[in-house]
Amino acid sequence: MFISFAVLAEEAAMNIDGATTVDAAKAKELFDQGALFVDPRRETEYEAGRIPDAVSLELKSVFSEAALAEHAKPDDAVVFYCNGPKCPRSAKCSELAVSWGYKQVFYFRDGFPAWQDAGYPVE
Repeated sequence: MFISFAVLAEEAAMNIDGATTVDAAKAKELFDQGALFVDPRRETEYEAGRIPDAVSLELKSVFSEAALAEHAKPDDAVVFYCNGPKCPRSAKCSELAVSWGYKQVFYFRDGFPAWQDAGYPVE
């Protein structure tokens, strides 16, 4: 799958059909409940800072149905996040997960910046 840098500069969708859009507080609640967090950002971004225990599945090179299935079953709660409203990678991953039959897909549109701003833990 090839994604141009122009696509990555566009505004992320507000909502994804079949997914639940969440804010930082709801994302933290899901985190506390043990939901899987998936980080589709570049490996360098992931290494620079991330939500604790988030799985790195870079959209451009790693993210696939098989890769997601290694970490979550279709009935598991999965939260997708990236670099906020100007980063559509989490939207694309959420959309794909829904199309693959995942039933508890959470789209954290405001992403890692909102998580940090809320003072939640980071790695």
